[in-house]
Amino acid sequence: MRNPPGLPRVVDVGLAGAALVALSPMLLTLSILVIASSPGGVLYAQTRIGLNGRPFTLFKLRSMRPSSSGTAEFAPGDTARVTPIGRFMRRYKLDELPQLLNVMRGDMALVGPRPEVPSWVARYTLEQRAALEVRPGLTGPSQLAYRHEEQLLLMSNDPERTYAEVVLPAKLALDLAYVCARSPLGDARLIARTLGVLLGAV
Repeated sequence: MRNPPGLPRVVDVGLAGAALVALSPMLLTLSILVIASSPGGVLYAQTRIGLNGRPFTLFKLRSMRPSSSGTAEFAPGDTARVTPIGRFMRRYKLDELPQLLNVMRGDMALVGPRPEVPSWVARYTLEQRAALEVRPGLTGPSQLAYRHEEQLLLMSNDPERTYAEVVLPAKLALDLAYVCARSPLGDARLIARTLGVLLGAV
């Protein structure tokens, strides 16, 4: 059965483009601070799984120092390499602003399930793979519910196991409920709620 529609693609592109223009001074400032914080590039690119199981490159502002292997790969609960500016960006989700480019490219929507890395998607059950039937989103129910996910994992003795057995199934349950009941009005409400959460954190 066809999933109900969310916001039209033209609205996603228009809002993402307007946000990139409005936020360009902030993005430039953050980019300079990221470069000054540690060796490495401004952007962190990682393969995620999107619509219909297709991989795409997700962009973030780099928040971590490169590892000894020269990569900045993130594992659940791994915060030892987070830079001071990276910690600030993560607190306010500013490191995710480059994903507006992913929205413009068609990899993502403004609202949708959170895209995961291939290794986690490989663990999805057949039912959970229904979350891949719509474009992943910059925000959504699971992103809002687990916006403090990093702190939750830091309290665990085994962050990766906690993510696999507790956090990921809970997030997917929220994403699946969203996929079945989404609507343009519902997406608009989630965007408004996201802005409220971000402004309330400042």
